[in-house]
Amino acid sequence: MHTLDGYFCSFHMVRIILLWMEERKKSMMNLIFKGGPVMYPLLICSLISLTITIERIIFWSNETRRMDRKLLDEMFEEIEKGLYEKALALGGKSKDYLIRIVCFALSHHKSSMFNAIEMAAEDEIDRMKRGMAILDTIITMAPLLGILGTVTGIIVSFDFLGQSGIDDPKAVTGGIAQALITTAAGLTIALATIIPYNYFIVKLEKAARNIEKRTTSLEILHKKQK
Repeated sequence: MHTLDGYFCSFHMVRIILLWMEERKKSMMNLIFKGGPVMYPLLICSLISLTITIERIIFWSNETRRMDRKLLDEMFEEIEKGLYEKALALGGKSKDYLIRIVCFALSHHKSSMFNAIEMAAEDEIDRMKRGMAILDTIITMAPLLGILGTVTGIIVSFDFLGQSGIDDPKAVTGGIAQALITTAAGLTIALATIIPYNYFIVKLEKAARNIEKRTTSLEILHKKQK
């Protein structure tokens, strides 16, 4: 009996949650419709921002997991001894971005190591910057789209006011509601985007400092071998 009561309670809770989600979905759709045509580009901006944010979080999680500073230190010990081939063999299969740069540089130590370091470092930085320009654009564009919605909403309000006079206040408040919804949506998207954007910038700057530090050490060690 207690088991059946538990099943009924669980079923009732699931039903309440599904009904709540359905109501939230309807209210969200109503909000989009009330906001007017500017809400559609804002919706696209929010989806793009969310997609890039998730992709970058996965990217940086993978980069952190692949870091192998112990192996990198072992490689530098071999480089200091002048054993470039041994160092290259140690890090050949690593997915650590610093080790990849060092390995690429070591593979060109007989021709132009410094150019190889610069090229590999630029490739890694470009890979880390992927999607950042789009997030930056959304941070700037979303509030501007919100302001555009505000302007069009006020235009609609005054247009209705001119047609119906003060006798129909609902016609005026509809346009003002459109103005407020788009402004709030634009600011919300910008605020929700700027937080992960700044986090990724910090990660990028830290990675750039690590690259500069390790490549400078590699250049110094290479000059000592000459």
